[in-house]
Parts: sequence; structure tokens; C-alpha cells
Amino acid sequence: MKAQASALTDDFDAPLVTIEEDEEAREEDLWFLPGPLDEEPDDLPPGPRAEPPDTDVIEDWAKAESVHAARLARVAGRLGALDDRLLRGPEGWRHRLALIEAADLSWFAGDRVSADRLALWVSMRLSGAQDDPNALARVGWAVRRLTGGPGPKADLAAFLDRRDPEIIEGSAERFEDRAGGWLDVMAAAAELHPITRACMGFHLWSLAGLGQHGDQMEAAVTASRIAACDGSGAVFAPLALGGAGGLRVSGLPPERLVRWLDGMNSAILTAMRHLDDAETWSARAEGVMSQLSGRTPAALRSALTEWPLVSAPMAEALTGASRAAVQRNLAWMEERGLIREVTQQGRFRMWRIKD
Repeated sequence: MKAQASALTDDFDAPLVTIEEDEEAREEDLWFLPGPLDEEPDDLPPGPRAEPPDTDVIEDWAKAESVHAARLARVAGRLGALDDRLLRGPEGWRHRLALIEAADLSWFAGDRVSADRLALWVSMRLSGAQDDPNALARVGWAVRRLTGGPGPKADLAAFLDRRDPEIIEGSAERFEDRAGGWLDVMAAAAELHPITRACMGFHLWSLAGLGQHGDQMEAAVTASRIAACDGSGAVFAPLALGGAGGLRVSGLPPERLVRWLDGMNSAILTAMRHLDDAETWSARAEGVMSQLSGRTPAALRSALTEWPLVSAPMAEALTGASRAAVQRNLAWMEERGLIREVTQQGRFRMWRIKD
């Protein structure tokens, strides 16, 4: 029987070829296959990138707050002093400051409603032919929200008097969803000071899609309520009483916050001066009018303290006195130097306290 030749090589000096190397060699011979993906040029356009979460902006505002911590503490202290003063003062002071703040905000928002027109509209719903009823309605809403009521955190849609229509186009985003997104960001920033949080919310208002005609008014009123949310006497934090420079929208968060703090500081000081003047006048008027009898003088004095400007029909409606009694007391007070007439005309006259 013939022996078969051995298939094993007797050359022990030849290198041993492993299975992995043999497979690599075979793969190199497959020249018709495409190369690895990382070797091919990427000629495709870039795809959509994931949007950063809305709460990422909170970190920028937290850094801005740390930079201006000392300035923030000073403004917070002044707001606390105003809150304590309003808590101990008469109810009319809050209403007086709300009217002045709303009138100043209307000029910032472009409605330009003067204090006398606003007083007539709020007290008696009177307007002239030259007045814009929509502007008066917007400023009247601001007065109501600055005077009291639930804040924006409970129900922003109810606070703004805005609701989604019953029928919404498929591509349109619901207002409740936009408002909910803004409220979520504000809730996530709970560690920030209320003044900083108010500033952040004001500057995120348009980005959240909450803007409409008059949105600057809405944003400012909402922010002023948030800034004073920890107070007991002050319903809102003044923003426009000293000018609207703090509401200017430009720059990075540190720049916006420092303007906000400076503007609020000026507005608070202006509000304190208004209260000083009202308190001094009230004490002086009480002494001068002590010789008068009846309830009309005291009611009229209270109305002049509560409202920046008062007309005879307004005083009649506010005091419940007759037109003759109101006009007689107004004339008496004007003669004694307690009030002065500001319109300088025979009809539709308005009076204010005389410093």
C-alpha cells in the first residue's frame, strides 16, 4: 500500500500565518468593495442640530446676578422700605402709585395716555374723541393689575386676559402652550432673586412668543408683579416712574440686569418722593380744613390723596357728594393754596394737590 504524501510542510523557518491575517489578506484582494466610511468625504449638508433647552438661559442670568450682587442688595433694600411704607400707609397710596406707573408705562409702550385722561377713564370711563379706546383699555388693564388681584404665577392667561380661540389652525401654536413654556422657565429659576427673575422674564417675553400689540406693557406689568412677589404692602415694583431706561432691550444679561437695577432704583426713589409729598400735603390739608364741617371735606381730601388728578365729576362720583358741594369745597381749597388747577381752561378742569 502506497503511503500518501504529508500535507504539512517541513519548513519550520517559514512564518506561521494565523486565521486573522489570512482574512485580512483576502479582504485586501477584494478591490471592488467600497472603502471604510470614514475615508470618504462628507459632502452632505449639515442636518438640524438639537436646540438647547430653554432653561439654559438661567445660568447666564445667575452669573449676571452674582456680578451685580451688591447693587441688587441695595435695590432690594429700597424696595423693602417702599413695601413697609405702603403697608403702614393708607390704601389710596397704592392706587396713586399704580395710576402714575401705568401712565408712564403707556408712554414707554407707545400708547401715550396722559395721567388726566387715564384718571377720567378709570374712574368714570370717560374718553375724548382724540383718545384711542384700545390704548385706554390696555392702560386700564395695567392699573387693575398693578392695584391688586392674583399674580401671573397662578394663571398667566387669566392675568393677561388672553385665551386661545375655539378654532385654531393646525400649524398655529396655542397661547396656553407658549405661556406654559415661559412659566416653566420662571419656575426653574426659583433660586434667583425675584428682581433678577423679573428682569429675565421681561427679556424672555418676546422669545417665548407672548408678544402682541401692547406686549411691552404686558411684559412690564407682569415683571413688576414678579419683582414684588415677596412683599406685603407693595403690590408691584415701580419700573417706569423714574424713566423707562431700565426697560431698554439690548446687550447681554449682565448689561440688561444693571440697567434694570438702576431703573428700578430711580423709580423707587421717585415713588418715595410721591408718598412724601402726599403725606405732607395730607397732614397740612387736615389742619387747614379742620374748621370745615360735614363729610365732604374729608372725602374730598382722601380722593385727592388717592388720585393724581381729580375733576369735579370725578370728585362727585368718588365722594358721593353733590356737584355744588364738591365745587364749593374745591374752590375753597384752591383759595387756601391746598390744590391747583392744571388745565387752565373753563371746562373739563382738573385739580391736583399743591406741594
